[in-house]
Amino acid sequence: MSRKARVNHATEARRRTREQHAQETAQDYAELIAELIAETGEARAIDLAHRLGVTHVTVGRTIKRLQRDGFVTAQPYRSIFLTETGRKLAEESRRRHEVVFDFLRSFGIPESIAHSDAEGIEHHVSKQTLAAFRKHLDGGGTSRPSR
Repeated sequence: MSRKARVNHATEARRRTREQHAQETAQDYAELIAELIAETGEARAIDLAHRLGVTHVTVGRTIKRLQRDGFVTAQPYRSIFLTETGRKLAEESRRRHEVVFDFLRSFGIPESIAHSDAEGIEHHVSKQTLAAFRKHLDGGGTSRPSR
């Protein structure tokens, strides 16, 4: 592989990584906003910052990006609301988390560890793997593939 091809490959890999991180952040924020609204009736930037362990400046920047991308609506000093697109993202993220969590628990992983691990895995597991997790949980995934 030529030097130029290696540089292009590395550049593309970094771009994909940035996009994946942005998608993970959008999923985490949408899921948390939905959770806060369900728990307290509203989602405020200060509550997001507290729950995520980030500054209000970070939350503000992220909310602006989520507004630009059509996931939330927000006004200064007001609650943050999910758009229909944001609600769908939050629901899908919650479902993915639940499947991964239940899958980990099916192996006896302690609840606190399963929640923590599921939070990372849910963003990276493919649709095919998630379907296999569901199949396992439904009792249909007990056979091992041949090698």
